[in-house]
Amino acid sequence: MNDIQDATSPGAALGGPVACVSKVELRVACKALLDRDTLNKSDPCVILMVQNQGQWTELDRTEVIKSNLHPVFAKVFTLDYYFEEAQKLRFEVYDIHGTHSIGTRDDDFLGGVECTLGQVHAEEISGNNGYVELFFCAKKLDDKDLFSKSDPFLEIYRINDDGTEQLVHRTEVIKNNLNPVWEPFKVSLISLCSCDEDRKLKCLVWDYDSRGKHDFIGEFYATFREMQKIGGGSKVTWDCMNPKYKLKKKNYKNSGVVILSDLKLHRVYSFLDYIMGGCQIHFTVAIDFTASNGDPRNSCSLHYINPYQPNEYLKALIAVGEICQDYDSTTMSDFLKFPNKQVSHDFAINFNPEDDECEEIQGVVEAYQNCLPKIQLYGPTNVSPIISRIAKLSAGEETIKDASRYHILLILTDGVVTDMADTREAIVRASYQPLSIIIVGVGNADFTDMQILDGDDGVLRSPKGEPVLRDIVQFVPFRDFKTASPAALAKCVLAEVPNQVVEYYSHKAICPMPPVPSCDSPTSLANTPTESLPAVGTTA
Repeated sequence: MNDIQDATSPGAALGGPVACVSKVELRVACKALLDRDTLNKSDPCVILMVQNQGQWTELDRTEVIKSNLHPVFAKVFTLDYYFEEAQKLRFEVYDIHGTHSIGTRDDDFLGGVECTLGQVHAEEISGNNGYVELFFCAKKLDDKDLFSKSDPFLEIYRINDDGTEQLVHRTEVIKNNLNPVWEPFKVSLISLCSCDEDRKLKCLVWDYDSRGKHDFIGEFYATFREMQKIGGGSKVTWDCMNPKYKLKKKNYKNSGVVILSDLKLHRVYSFLDYIMGGCQIHFTVAIDFTASNGDPRNSCSLHYINPYQPNEYLKALIAVGEICQDYDSTTMSDFLKFPNKQVSHDFAINFNPEDDECEEIQGVVEAYQNCLPKIQLYGPTNVSPIISRIAKLSAGEETIKDASRYHILLILTDGVVTDMADTREAIVRASYQPLSIIIVGVGNADFTDMQILDGDDGVLRSPKGEPVLRDIVQFVPFRDFKTASPAALAKCVLAEVPNQVVEYYSHKAICPMPPVPSCDSPTSLANTPTESLPAVGTTA
């Protein structure tokens, strides 16, 4: 039995429960494994390893499936999911010999693969999809054994849109019993039926065989809508049918009945519901090209391109951008001054306003490096124009009335903004839009006043006293992370984003869209390609 725990916080200020730590479940199957056994086929088991501080440690392992080169494992791996981290995974497959500890010298290593959680097609187990606890039993099953009774177990498969079948759950084996009562189990609705109450579920009952050659007892089809008819002391029952017996036996009725004796349903909203439903994270970067940064040709400049190590702007950009690019389109914009002495607070870093996108984070890095020789730094540091621009862009999403796109604006600046009043006003206006703002302070300036924008020490208000609808700003001085890993910076600045996403859609009473079907290639959590990056900027 897989015990799936729900991880939610008490109701947030803006409507409904919010998942502080989302959990995802991973299901594993293998195809065409190596056969290392002489008389039989390999007995495979998969071990899931996670990387922590550069070290691989075992998180969990599947059951061993006897004599099978194409195993579909019932074991569900459950992981905490952190949007702000690149969570590295390793799957190792072994052919197991005996019942001793798995992964010893006696076991044959069949192969392994490494990836990040962001590259895996994962299924989330808490969110508006919720999870359900099911209680199954059966009566008068056919006896398939000669000297004893059947040893039945139940399998439930979800039938996908393309007709393929996905194992949802395999119960334990009940020995020598034609009236088994299986242990209750919990499963997410996205796993059970893709949140489609009318999706067909194929249920199979088998008589267990220790050699892997299980005897088929019967099958039935169900839907989650049928299951929910339970209540008021009534139970839901299905005839367990063997199609061959039905054709051959004139008076055949069934091979027993399977009963759903109880059902407990839990629903809750979370960040991953929106991501799995196709919500795209549109990433915009604003880089400060004002004179206070110093001449980029001078090694003392914050924009100096050192051939041996990236400057602080690049370090912050790469640390945050590499996380965000796994989850959709990325966009970038910069504040700077053109050589004709006309100051611009908002222009494309690639100098092409008609096509201001750069290919992934690497494209942004290249555009940043290429533009430095072509610009003249100026001032002052006005942040409100870029916030207003992105807020206006994100406001267009409101006309769609669904949870299809959310915006993140990353502002990299070397000093306190000079248009503080306008910036506060712009943030209050932006708090009504699907937008989060991350500000990273670069250099050694006094950023005390920037904490006001963060709102952690109190509610941010406009100059007229109007409070933000929700806290959307996170400020971090880069110097606090100079000796830390890039992952530490990304974790800090992105940690609040999932709750901000849920708060916005909860306030708007917008439910997540139905989960996006997985593509042929199961390598994308959100199943959306990373696009390129437009550009915007700040002046300091």
